[in-house]
Amino acid sequence: MLENTMEISLKVAIIGAGVSGLVAARELLREGHRVVVYEKSNQPGGTWIYDTRVESDPLGLDPKREIVHSSLYSSLRTNLPRHLMGFSDYPFTDRVYGDPRNFPGHEEVLKFLKDFAREFGLTELIRFETEVVRVERFDSGDDDYEWVVESRTSGASDEEEFQAVVVCTGHYAEPIVANLPGIEQWPGKQLHSHNYRVPDPFQNQVGIIEALKLQSKWIARVLSGKAILPSEKEMLVDVEEHYRDMADRGVPKHHTHKVHPHEFEYLDMIADLAGIPPVAERIKEIQKRFLELVLSSGIDRKRYRDEWDPNDI
Repeated sequence: MLENTMEISLKVAIIGAGVSGLVAARELLREGHRVVVYEKSNQPGGTWIYDTRVESDPLGLDPKREIVHSSLYSSLRTNLPRHLMGFSDYPFTDRVYGDPRNFPGHEEVLKFLKDFAREFGLTELIRFETEVVRVERFDSGDDDYEWVVESRTSGASDEEEFQAVVVCTGHYAEPIVANLPGIEQWPGKQLHSHNYRVPDPFQNQVGIIEALKLQSKWIARVLSGKAILPSEKEMLVDVEEHYRDMADRGVPKHHTHKVHPHEFEYLDMIADLAGIPPVAERIKEIQKRFLELVLSSGIDRKRYRDEWDPNDI
């Protein structure tokens, strides 16, 4: 890992105050950067904020619809144990807010994230109810580039310049609808899961269902000048080699970003680049056992969260 001993402090904009935005803000602060977080809702938490509202278009195709960010449904529980959802120095297992289960409901996760934001002074960095409508790069001279961020709060627009922008908007707010030939002629009700909240409207109906911290530390060190990225040419060569390797192994392109079953090698690589200790072996063992469990054909998907105890590992 290359390292520069001269520290750099940048003015950084973070778009989104969900899990990724919060941890990015914390790591950037720890590296001495000046941080502003834009969040269009009135609280931190991102996709973990439950909203009873649904969009006017059940499939989410109408571009004029009022977009509802949340995709949570009322009874949702985590599909990961809380042992794997905390941060290395701020574990979820040490904090209980009313739901002590290993796989808690979404309310528990939101309370944990709000505590995380308060604990590390992130809440005061967030500009709530502020939507980013434009990000544009411009040449600031001296072979350097900066960014202008245009935001809107209560109808009023504002522009501010930054030296770096971190996009943490997630990808769960925009429904992705499959292109199924003939589906527009189907007379039944069509609903994207993004707009599902409670089961009551579907009682007695038959339906068809179609099937972050390590990166933040690394990014913060890169922006501080403590870690140096490869050149653009080197990165493009690496991408081309990756695609050639996939083609040789017969792996389809839509698996380009699939990490499993090499997630542990990936995590160790990121930790090395960030210059921090790797993920604890016990956490790796819990993750490994969890993946074996959920990928096994004999799993009872309705009961495994209550029957499997990660503390046994």
